Amino acid sequence: MATIDLNADLGESFGAWTMGHDEALLRYVSAVNLACGFHAGDPHTLRKGIVQALAHNVAIGAHPSYPDLLGFGRRDMALTPDEVFDCVLYQVAAVKGMCEALGGRLHHVKPHGALYNRAARDAAVAAAIADAVRRIDDRLVLYGLAGSCLMTEGTAAGLRTAGEAFADRRYGPDGTLVPRSQPDALITTTDEAVAQVRRIVHQQQVVAGDGSLVSVRATTLCLHGDGPQALAFAQAIRQALEADGVSIAPPYAAAP
Repeated sequence: MATIDLNADLGESFGAWTMGHDEALLRYVSAVNLACGFHAGDPHTLRKGIVQALAHNVAIGAHPSYPDLLGFGRRDMALTPDEVFDCVLYQVAAVKGMCEALGGRLHHVKPHGALYNRAARDAAVAAAIADAVRRIDDRLVLYGLAGSCLMTEGTAAGLRTAGEAFADRRYGPDGTLVPRSQPDALITTTDEAVAQVRRIVHQQQVVAGDGSLVSVRATTLCLHGDGPQALAFAQAIRQALEADGVSIAPPYAAAP
C-alpha cells in the first residue's frame, strides 16, 4: 500500500489579520509547517498552531523564511549563506522551544517561499539551511522540493529528507515550479489538483506546462493553506487518496 504525507503551510495570521483555514485543514493533513514570524505569524499564532496540531496528532514543522514581512517571504534576498544559517537557526530554535514547552516535539523543517526556491537551486544556501537544522537537532526531517539541491545537501549533512511535490502548483519542463508571477502558476480547480496528486502518487510524474512528463519522486505533498480553494482541495485530495487505498502519514512517523 502506498503512503504519502499531506502537509500544509499554516500559522500565517499576524496580529489582527487572519489568513487561512488552519483548524479546519488540520482534519485532512498529516503534517503542518508553522510560520516563524519572519514572513508571517506571531508568538500567539504560533502557540495556537502548536496546540491545535498536538490536539489533532499532526506532525509539527517549522517554516522559516527570509526576513520579509512586507513581501510575505516571496521576494528573493541577497543574503549570504552565513546570514541564511543565522535566520534559519533563530527561527527553528524558537519553534522547537515552544513545541517542547507545550508538550510536543518538532518533527521537521520546511523553508518558505523565496528561500525554499533559492535552496532548490543554490547548493551553498541549501547547505547553510541543512547545517542549521542539523545543529539544532539531527533527528529533524528536512522538507524540500523533490530532486533539488536542498535534498542533496540535507542528505550530505546526515539528515533525513522528504522530497515534496505540490497539489496546486504547475511545473516547468525542468521540474521546477512555475513562478507565481506567471498567470498559469497556480492550479485553481479541484479536479485538476486531484488529477495531479494522483499522477504524482501513482506514477511519480507531473505534466509540465509544455505537455511533457516530468519525473517527481515525492514522499510529501503540499496543500497550501492560504488560497480560497484550500479547504475544498484538502477535502477532495484526502478523499481521493483514501479511496485509492493510499495511507496518509508523515515521513519517518515511527522514528524517535
